[in-house]
Amino acid sequence: MLNVTKLFKQDRLMRAVTGLTLIGFQNLTAAFGQVLRRERWQDYTQGMLAGTRQRQPGAGRKGSLASLELKLLFLLLYFKCYPTMDLVGLIFNLDRANVLRNIRKLTPLLERTLAKRLALPKRRISTLEEFFRVFPEAKEVFTDGTERPIQRPKNKKKQKDCYSGKKKAHTRKNIVLSDKTRRIGYLGPTVAGRHHDYTLFKEEFPTEAMPSDLPLFADLGFLGLAKDYPNLEVQMPKRKPCGRDLTFKEKQQNKKISSIRMSVEHALAGVKRLRIVSDKFRNKSDQFNDQIMNIACGLWNYQLEYC
Repeated sequence: MLNVTKLFKQDRLMRAVTGLTLIGFQNLTAAFGQVLRRERWQDYTQGMLAGTRQRQPGAGRKGSLASLELKLLFLLLYFKCYPTMDLVGLIFNLDRANVLRNIRKLTPLLERTLAKRLALPKRRISTLEEFFRVFPEAKEVFTDGTERPIQRPKNKKKQKDCYSGKKKAHTRKNIVLSDKTRRIGYLGPTVAGRHHDYTLFKEEFPTEAMPSDLPLFADLGFLGLAKDYPNLEVQMPKRKPCGRDLTFKEKQQNKKISSIRMSVEHALAGVKRLRIVSDKFRNKSDQFNDQIMNIACGLWNYQLEYC
């Protein structure tokens, strides 16, 4: 049912289906192929040593996803459009069980490919040296929290942990750091949605890991930054005081800070072009949820650099 020839000729159609341009898809396919071939030969070598395998990689019956392009297209279409597995199976002529098996098999390979291209965000920053390795030339850094809806858990404790009063829904949350180029340099661990943004920030970033006199732009969800991180140059909108309005000068300053901080919102919007991280997450595994968010940030960083 899928007209691959038409898809590989139209840049706009490729962006709509995969989120990448034709050039970006071709470059990623080449890197993905290298990782896939290396993985197959490692499995073959281990199988030969264990005496459980005789066929070389590529032997045997060919499946519906015969080429590298189809394998990558299958995975990116699932991430970008987030259809049901029955619909994906209909498009690629696969049983829904085979759809699930291919997603589980190919997702780690795409993650390794993005890691090889240095597109994945850092998952831990605990020292000043690590911070400057992630943001070597940044003159300012932007932070924000992002929530993604999930299906309502059946477990009552998990329901309570995942319920976000801000979103009025059950969610999972991450803290991100980005620079002015909109590149996601750091992605925090995926946690339940009830956690507060600033609480997570304090848990993930010790005081000694943040450089002195670096402008850090944040929203009012991070109140307390200036007090707990005195070396940082915190740029945050002024909160409206109780019983009176902000002055004209304060409103103009808030507007200026918000317009600069908008780059992190644009970065998160770029990540959430993939509907698997913007629609309600139907998969049950929390580990897969975290892995998908990491890949989504990696694909956004990859597009910024290579597309």
